[in-house]
Amino acid sequence: MDVLGEALKDQFLNPPADILWVHNTYDEPEEMPIDIYFRNEKEMPELELMALDLCRGRVLDVGAGAGSHALVLQKRGLEVTAMDISEGAVKLMGQRGLKKVIQGDILKFGAGSGLKDKTFDTLLFMMNGIGLTGSLQGLKAFLQQIKTLLNPGGQLVFDSSDLMYLYEQVPFPERGYYGEVSFRYEYKGKKGNWFKWVYVDQKTLKDLAAASGWKTEVIFEDEHDQYLARLTF
Repeated sequence: MDVLGEALKDQFLNPPADILWVHNTYDEPEEMPIDIYFRNEKEMPELELMALDLCRGRVLDVGAGAGSHALVLQKRGLEVTAMDISEGAVKLMGQRGLKKVIQGDILKFGAGSGLKDKTFDTLLFMMNGIGLTGSLQGLKAFLQQIKTLLNPGGQLVFDSSDLMYLYEQVPFPERGYYGEVSFRYEYKGKKGNWFKWVYVDQKTLKDLAAASGWKTEVIFEDEHDQYLARLTF
């Protein structure tokens, strides 16, 4: 069930949409402000603007949502393709004026990804989008395989966070990496499937990246343990 896609559609066609709830495995459900997906360039935080400034060449915006970041890049004259697994989000991005949109799963790489025979200079994952790899093991496998989508000299740009701060208020996980969590969306009483997500601290990222032949640069970090990383190989 495309719960997020329905919420985005309502926000686009008849704002404001109803409340989009995000259930998680570590605390009470949280309200996700849907208008955050529709920000213009002036409304974006410093971290996201810096990420957009890093983009070059042919760009793939993965987990593009409503396409706000891709629209900024397109306006700047970059050749950008917006990708999302949500059918509703993909349809919406076309309605908002994006020229190149793909529905697919980046983790499938080949069949089903929508990316066969395509390569890029920049792979962009915003709003903790790299978390779709689901776990440290999933991130490790992703870093080993994703090079096939990059042209020589290509780069991987994304933000993530160290979730250690969460466990000042809730019990620390008894097993597994503390940044591995699960979420599900709820909108108008309809709940989507649970999906795994990972937030990776900087040291762990650097170690995983180095093991797969990547060089990690931390471009920006804030007081909330959120950071912007650029990976090259």
